[in-house]
Amino acid sequence: MGVKTRKLGNANNSFVEWQAVVTASTLNAVAGRGYFINTTSNICTITLPTPKVGDVIRLKDYARTWNTNKVAIASALLDGATTTTEFSTQGQTVSLVYMDGTKGWSVINEDTTSKLQVPPTFIAATGGTVATSGDFKIHSFTGDSNFVVSSIGNAPATPLGGPAGVSYVVVAGGGGGGCDRGGGGGAGGFREGRVSTPEYTASPLATTGLTVGVQTYPVTVGGGGPIGVPLPGSGGPGGDGSNSIFSTITSTGGGGGKTSNGTGVRPGGSGGGGSGSGAGAGGTGNTPPVSPPQGNNGGAAQDGSPFATGGGGGGAGAAAANGSSASGNAPDGGAGVTSSITGSSIARAGGGGATGKNPAATASGGSGGGGDSNNASNGVAGTANTGGGGGSSCQALGGAGGKGIVIIRYKFQ
Repeated sequence: MGVKTRKLGNANNSFVEWQAVVTASTLNAVAGRGYFINTTSNICTITLPTPKVGDVIRLKDYARTWNTNKVAIASALLDGATTTTEFSTQGQTVSLVYMDGTKGWSVINEDTTSKLQVPPTFIAATGGTVATSGDFKIHSFTGDSNFVVSSIGNAPATPLGGPAGVSYVVVAGGGGGGCDRGGGGGAGGFREGRVSTPEYTASPLATTGLTVGVQTYPVTVGGGGPIGVPLPGSGGPGGDGSNSIFSTITSTGGGGGKTSNGTGVRPGGSGGGGSGSGAGAGGTGNTPPVSPPQGNNGGAAQDGSPFATGGGGGGAGAAAANGSSASGNAPDGGAGVTSSITGSSIARAGGGGATGKNPAATASGGSGGGGDSNNASNGVAGTANTGGGGGSSCQALGGAGGKGIVIIRYKFQ
């Protein structure tokens, strides 16, 4: 049974027979017909027929997607020039009439039917603690949960993510600080993606955001590494932080600060600092490697006369400085990085400070939640939900690493 068609007049009293919806990538048009062109999945290239004067062809954006996938008229004589013509306006209606062999076809009517424009819709989602900043929703996760997308909307695509694009910050748990001239804990790995540049001021580590679909995304928020506890006859290393995960993004927990009886170095999102006993190197940051890097190396320790000094924990924004045996001055933790994804400028993922045998040798944690070190007292813990590394201690307990955080941002209106 053939497809039924209907003759409809246009503003110039020329009638066309409207055909069934076209979804193919090519179309050989016939004079006197109208075509509903659906470009949801692909562009459509149209070849015009051999015409006679007064022939009319009409085209209509069926799914309002020509702005995403265009319609192209293959090389033909249009208004006196042989050219390929493209139509890429959402909701467009085009009428072509053939004039003569000199001028060829001409576009005599273009209508984007603005009165019938479908209002744009955007992502709708639940999960975490939700806040609003202008036209954007921000979901902050301080513990394991789910980000549940119920709609991705129909807004036009953008160069960096499209209508279903989300920005994110994923910070892992920071490493714990060591004790007994211990190294500072390394910051948890810091990873950020931004959908488009005007949204907010991002960290220097920002890359392209993610596209989401209608589904549930489990969110894992990494815990901070445990404190370095003194062992018989020596000190204990700080524990490594745990990973944070959202979709395809994993940030690695920070390396724990090394201690005098520690074996090897402590790699992680950012590396833990070396121990002041044994002049150990700091742990390697950005482990495993990603681009942009999620963190930096911990500082190397010094074991010599007159003082032994640990190395600071690495931060997301900078490696920690090395210790100094000559002065006994302990190095600060590596600096974190600052992002305004929540609408406020906040630093995260700073490394923990180190200690040394010099009674005055204490150091500050890096900006972004890194814990300060203490000589005779316990090291200061990394700040919760920043992924900061814990500060070390010389004669007491190292500080625990700070828990991580996952933040997701998207346009909702």
